[in-house]
Amino acid sequence: MIGQILATLLPVFLIAGCGAAYGHFRTPDIRSLNTLNMELFVPLLVFAVLADRQAPLADYAWLATAAVAVVLGSGLLLWPVAKWLSLDVKVFLPPMMFNNSGNMGVPLLVLAFGPEALPAAVVVFIVEMLLHFSVGLYMLDPRTSLWRLLRMPIVAASIAGLVVNVGGLPLPGWLLEAMHTLGGVCIPLMLFALGVRLLEIDFSDWRTGLLGALLCPLSGIVIALPFMWLLPINPLQTAVLLVFAALPPAVLNYLVAEQYHLEPQKVASLVLIGNLGSLVVMPLTLAAAFAWIYAPT
Repeated sequence: MIGQILATLLPVFLIAGCGAAYGHFRTPDIRSLNTLNMELFVPLLVFAVLADRQAPLADYAWLATAAVAVVLGSGLLLWPVAKWLSLDVKVFLPPMMFNNSGNMGVPLLVLAFGPEALPAAVVVFIVEMLLHFSVGLYMLDPRTSLWRLLRMPIVAASIAGLVVNVGGLPLPGWLLEAMHTLGGVCIPLMLFALGVRLLEIDFSDWRTGLLGALLCPLSGIVIALPFMWLLPINPLQTAVLLVFAALPPAVLNYLVAEQYHLEPQKVASLVLIGNLGSLVVMPLTLAAAFAWIYAPT
């Protein structure tokens, strides 16, 4: 099991480390790279996975439901904590709710559980992204229009993929293969971009960052555990849900806080220290996930 955990985590942190090293010496235009990734490669991967009729989406309905509960439940669970500690809920709660399911989650889940975990990884990623750009933006500004959500390439790709899958529309194998190949670019690119982005933030509010590094995975796991036991999902999806629940805050929280002028430096500390904390949290979570999958029935 230790070998499996190392084989999963070392490529993740090595690729992110390469991004950090390259960003330190070359200062790449990571914003354009991320735009390309989120507008082309990620939507292609999402569409290809959802449109592939070999992965019936009905098999992932309960997993999607549990992922929604983890995201929203984390916010509800930590809201009184934020109030008790006199923290601004608009600053503290979004990083606790919206985790790194893209940059870290998708690559980590595929490396840990193999290509068969990709559909489940994409499902929880889509759930997190849709909630972030709907509920998350509404939390920051209730005047935010949902039209902004519908114009996102990843949302359009999700809707198109669902229509193709549910409608049973046949797509040529060569087309799906090309989309899978191009979409596969996004997985290492997410990790590389994560490494570059982490160079831009600091430890200016390390106390809040440490608190978030503890509460973000803890709240997610607390919400996920009942669903892992009660929902009719297979061991692989259960393991995916557990890892998803324990992921650190998404780097996107920092970018959104900067856009809305909501103490971006404090959010930066939450993101950075939370992701560094995953060096401890993820090995423990993966050990539990592997134990769940390989437990005798």
